[in-house]
Parts: sequence; C-alpha cells; structure tokens
Amino acid sequence: MAYLYVAILIAIVVALLAVALYRTYLVKTKADYLVAGRSLPAAVLVLTLLTSWIGAGSLFAGAENAYLNGFAALWQPAGGWLGLLLIYFIAPRARKFAQFTLPDLLEARYNQAARVLGTIAILFAFTAITSYQFRGGGDVLHLIFPQTVSSNMGTLIIAAFVIVTTAMAGMSSVAYMDVAIGSMVTVICIVAVPMLYAKVGGWAGLHAMLPKQYFEVFGNYRLGPHHVEEPAAMGFVRAMEFLVPTLLLMLGNQVMYQKFFSARSERDARISVVGWTLGTIVLETLIIAIAVFGRALYPAGAVARAPREIIPYTARHGLPAIMGALLLGAIFAKVISTASNYLFSPATNLVNDIFVRYLAPEASNRRLLVVSRLAVALLGCWAFYQAVYAQSVLEKMLYAYTIYSAALTPVVLAAFYSKRVTAWGAVAAIGVGTVVTLAWDSPRIKAMMDLPPVLAQRDAIFPALIAAVGAMIVVSAFTPKPAAEQLAQFAD
Repeated sequence: MAYLYVAILIAIVVALLAVALYRTYLVKTKADYLVAGRSLPAAVLVLTLLTSWIGAGSLFAGAENAYLNGFAALWQPAGGWLGLLLIYFIAPRARKFAQFTLPDLLEARYNQAARVLGTIAILFAFTAITSYQFRGGGDVLHLIFPQTVSSNMGTLIIAAFVIVTTAMAGMSSVAYMDVAIGSMVTVICIVAVPMLYAKVGGWAGLHAMLPKQYFEVFGNYRLGPHHVEEPAAMGFVRAMEFLVPTLLLMLGNQVMYQKFFSARSERDARISVVGWTLGTIVLETLIIAIAVFGRALYPAGAVARAPREIIPYTARHGLPAIMGALLLGAIFAKVISTASNYLFSPATNLVNDIFVRYLAPEASNRRLLVVSRLAVALLGCWAFYQAVYAQSVLEKMLYAYTIYSAALTPVVLAAFYSKRVTAWGAVAAIGVGTVVTLAWDSPRIKAMMDLPPVLAQRDAIFPALIAAVGAMIVVSAFTPKPAAEQLAQFAD
C-alpha cells in the first residue's frame, strides 16, 4: 500500500512542477508575475479563490475544532460564508481599482504611513498562515511515511517545495496550479463523505458513538478551560470568536484582492464570487463532516493527542486504500496550494510596497523578478521557523486571522464604503489593532495586565477589533476629511 501513496504523491508533485515550469516561461513583466497579466477568466478565478481559501486552516485547524467540538465547528467557516455575501458587491470595485497589492489601495485612499503599517501587518499574518500550511503538510508526510519522515522533516520538505514552485512563476503559477487542485479536492471529498457516513452506521450510529454535545449548536464551546460547563452565553461568545475573525479575514484578504486585480474584467470578478461561494459552502461542510466522522471512528490513540491530524489519519485508516491515498494526496496538494498563495502575497508586498516604492522605483522587469524570487525565499524561511515551533494549528490560525481582521479589514472596508474615515484614522486603526493582538497573545504581557479570568480566557479578536475601530473613529473625527480625488477612485 505504501507504493500507492508514493505513486500518487509523485504524480501530484510532477504535475505541480510541470505547471510551474510552463508558466515560468510565460512570465516576462512585473504584471505577469504579480497579477498574471490581468488575464484570469471567471472559471480560473473560482478555483484559485476556492483553493487558496481552503487550506490547512480548514483541513487541520477546522478539523481540530470539529474533533474537539463536533458540528459546532461550522461556526468557523460560517464566517467566510457570510463574508462572501458581502464580497459579491466589493469584487467589481476591487477590479476597477486594478493595482498590485492591498497596500497600494491603502496609500491611494489614505497615505504612505497606512501603506507601510499595512505591509507590516500582512507580513505578520500571512507568514503565520503559511507556517501552519507547512506544518500540516509535514504531518501528512509523517502519516504516510512514519518510519522515515518525522513531522519536522516533512515540514522542511513541504517548505522547500513551496518556496521553489512559488518563486518560479508567481501568480500565474499559483492560479493555474489551483485549478487542478481545487477540482481534485472537491470531487474526492464528495466521494469520501458517503463512504465514511456508511462506516459509522449512519446518523443513528454517529449519535451512539459521540457525546450529545457534538450535535448541539455550540457543541463543547460551553466547556471552559478546565472542562467545567459554562453558561450558554459563553458558548455563543466562543462561537463568535471563531466566526468573526474568519468573516473579517475574508472581507479584507489581500490574496483575494490580488486575484480580483488579476481578473480579466470586472464582470469576471463578480461572477467568480458566485462560484466561490457555492464551492466554499459545500467543501467546508464536507471537511467538518469528515473530521466528525473521524472523531467517532478514532476517539483515542495517537490522533487524540494531535487532533489536527484527524482528516489525514481518517484517510489513512478509515477508507479503502485507493480512496485514502487520493484523499491524502488531495490534502497534500491543497496545503501546498494555500501555502503558495499566502507566501506569494507578502512577498509581493515586500517587492511592490517597499523595494519598488522606496528603494528602486525605476528597476527593470528582470531585476524585479530576481528580487521577487528572493523575497519568496526569505519569507518562506521565516514561515518555516514559525512552523517548527507551532503546537496547535488552531491557535496559530486564530492568531493570524486576528492580526489581519483587527488591523486591516476595518480600514479596507472603510476605503470602499466610508467618505469620512481619514488617513490618520486608518493609521491609528492598523497600529492599534496589530499591537493589541500581539500584546493579548503574549502570556508575559497578559500576566502583567492582571485581567479577571472572564477576560483573560478570551481570544484577542474582540479586544483588538474594538480598540482598532474605536481608534479609527476617534482619530478620524479630529483630523481633516479625505480629498475628493482620493474618494473618487473607490466610487461606483
């Protein structure tokens, strides 16, 4: 059976390398590398958006959540579904703006300080997201080759592969690799779920094998840090701590905006959101279901100590050999794709928002391509360092989502929908949101604050978001209104 897994992984690796090599020969300019020459049709956009959004955050962090809390884990992806309803109206505006990165947007609507602070926030958030993609891929390799590849060694292999393929062709490579991966993952999950459902004995068998909390609206979210049941209101608060960061990351996600900037037209950008919404609802629900079925089949043992591995573990042990190998291969490819997206995006920021903007504005396309590839390698190494020290993928995901959600999403939405938010209001929001998140997630600083338990046990999202939005409103009220020419770029 090991040969089957090896054959499927080799086929995936060869296919991804072939796409990267082919697209590399087509890359000639900065626009080719950063936004695929603004040529992506709606069909390609749907699959690249779907594939970049659903990665280790769903397959490992979402699965860990489902293993621990049951179907209440759907609160996490539900934030993305809600965000997609709003993105339908944002997508054509983003394509009309048609720049290269989110900080381009921040400077055009606000000022250079917003651009620089936005770049810093993106670097923190996206390298953290990339890091747990590396960790998830390492876990997959360790499960397939437990005697020869440790989790850390697998993480190194994944990191090296992602860095090389991403550096080769940029957005063009990333988008077209996503087409094959998104199609494969969706089909395999649709086939795997009924097989696992039958194996657990249907709905009645599932109820017999799992605690009743796994079928409640808030699942085990009502269990406090010492597994003591809390009031129902705390279950709702905990659910919102999963939903809100996902919603706000979706609304302000630079990877998404960069792909809208890559769209062939405003119409293609809007159409792609419809397909992306349907695909996300279906695929993320299937992923949560696989994790819950896996929890029913494997409530103890090694996977109970590392619940983030429940989906690859279930693929390896709970499905027929060929189906399990295909699902593991799909997870492997999905992690690589998402890692490529979230590694490429901050590299684009370093090149476009720092190197070109401040160091070499007249750099040739050849020089920009070299620097872009070096930026991918540099940030990939930083993400790998974080991956080695990440314990819970779920905690790492919430940390990354919160930085982005609190620091950037409010000012991005204000750029499109507010005429009153000022440049310095945006700067204050980005700075305060980033600092509060970093401080709240630091055990040493949190201990110095001596917060009551009801606050100390909460995630950073609400304190950071309230502080950021408050700073944006207050500072905007006391600073001059934006100029008409700044607002005109974001009007309908």
